[in-house]
Amino acid sequence: MRRSRVLAVFGFGLLVPELAAQQTQEPGSIETPMVKFTADIGFVNTAGNTEVTNLNAGEKLEWYRLAPITLKEGFAIVYGETDGNTTTSSLRGDLRADYGLSDALAVFGAFAFDRNRFAGIARRFEENVGLAFKPIRGEHDKLEFEGGVSFNQQRSILEVSDNFTAARAAGMYRHGFTESAYIQQSVEVLPSLEVSEDLRINTETALVAPLSKRLAIKLSYTIRYDKLPEPGFKKTDRVFTSGLQISL
Repeated sequence: MRRSRVLAVFGFGLLVPELAAQQTQEPGSIETPMVKFTADIGFVNTAGNTEVTNLNAGEKLEWYRLAPITLKEGFAIVYGETDGNTTTSSLRGDLRADYGLSDALAVFGAFAFDRNRFAGIARRFEENVGLAFKPIRGEHDKLEFEGGVSFNQQRSILEVSDNFTAARAAGMYRHGFTESAYIQQSVEVLPSLEVSEDLRINTETALVAPLSKRLAIKLSYTIRYDKLPEPGFKKTDRVFTSGLQISL
């Protein structure tokens, strides 16, 4: 049943770009919505001596029609089950709006929901505001920096609530080997403005190799570090995922 609910949620995510396209096209309009959509999915299931189920899925939607405003939406889930017991379960969804001040500068606001029970987090709401700077926007190389403030409302699996404010600094570098093959590195640093010892760092390294115009293999390695984790949990989580990426 859990597996069915996960796949149902991901399936709904695949419908989002189609619904968005239908809603933005007015009758008789000749303007085509500028939408970029990608979906990632990987699935492993074994039976016999060991029963193992692993699922990683995600999707990203970017909508440029309202220029200079860009809207972005994303969803990702990692789920693992061994011999009927859940061993991995994390989920994240986010919404973001950027307002371009120039080709290289933008202000942004974002909202995110995060759940990772195996790190002791029952739920975390996060609101980010800040400034984005894109000094390199070439055909093969892209470099971005962000700075701002993050407001967090967090609850642990032990029902302990913690509301706090953190500074936020982030960066992303992407190098394209060809038009659709690339490697990308992103880093996010979140030091608390209230507790000096509280620091979170998130990094992701991703490699995408195309199989066709719309289908590619994606490998991703994510590290999540929390200097003050929930009691009884480790400071670092590492997640490696592999699967197919679909671009529309």
